[in-house]
Amino acid sequence: MSNITRRPKISIIGAGFVGSTCAHWAASKELGDIVLIDINGDAAKGKALDLFEASPVEGFDSNVQGGSDYALTKDSDVVVITAGLPRKPGMSRDDLLATNSKIVKECAQNVAKYSPNCVLIIVSNPLDAMCHVALNATGFPRERVIGMAGVLDSARFRSFVAMECNVSVEDVQGFTLGGHGDTMVPMPRYTTVGGIPLTQLVAKDRIDSLVDRARKGGAEIVELLKTGSAYYAPASSAIQMVEAIVRDKKRILPCAVLLKGEYGVQDLFCGVLVKLGAKGLEGIPILEMNAEEKDMFGKSAAAVKGLVDDMKRLGL
Repeated sequence: MSNITRRPKISIIGAGFVGSTCAHWAASKELGDIVLIDINGDAAKGKALDLFEASPVEGFDSNVQGGSDYALTKDSDVVVITAGLPRKPGMSRDDLLATNSKIVKECAQNVAKYSPNCVLIIVSNPLDAMCHVALNATGFPRERVIGMAGVLDSARFRSFVAMECNVSVEDVQGFTLGGHGDTMVPMPRYTTVGGIPLTQLVAKDRIDSLVDRARKGGAEIVELLKTGSAYYAPASSAIQMVEAIVRDKKRILPCAVLLKGEYGVQDLFCGVLVKLGAKGLEGIPILEMNAEEKDMFGKSAAAVKGLVDDMKRLGL
């Protein structure tokens, strides 16, 4: 009897910059076979074919397919949803919520239909609210619906710390909690440079500046690009989560998960440290917070509740 097992299957919904870059990172890491789905099936098919044609040069063995038919995603192990519209000038938060809720709901329902046992990673914005939409649309347990924001915010913060200290990014360890962007909860007390606490190396006013830049990291890139938003780091962050799952690495990463009383928060998605493995969410290590950190985390949870309440008000 053969012991050969099939390759993991990773489906990415949305073939825009973030989605196609997710496919690129996943293929380059040879994490499994990849399916790229988009409402524009030819664009997804073209990008998938282009990526597959790079495999002889780069030396990765990953089958890459694309299209608009969700049947291609059947029996995926992990599905990443990047689909959704960015907020445009003149568009209110309610408009964005309404538009992306509809998109993510449809995507999630199709995912559940063809891959009822997958782990679902949400990248679409507004992230925490879209996690609630996906959870309700799929009926999945909380262990299998996880939002990507904390890995990205943490990567930005670590990058800026490395610049400030003029050291390798490999020697900076740290994380952020809470929501994405303005409600991000920085944790400089737990950030180290080569094992040395950041607070011993950098003055508080400079740390505050680094935190502020991390909070506005996405906006800084939007301002520079003029016609788009970040995609290399967001895609890389999502694929770090995918890798932890398909390789059952038991990584401790900051991710948005549905809290059930942890940190005093009930039934809301919020960014915390989680253990990620083959089953998805496999544990939530509880961190000691000081009064300031607890206050920021509470405000972050309240912001998520505001979004969820808005969706209820809009009948979403």
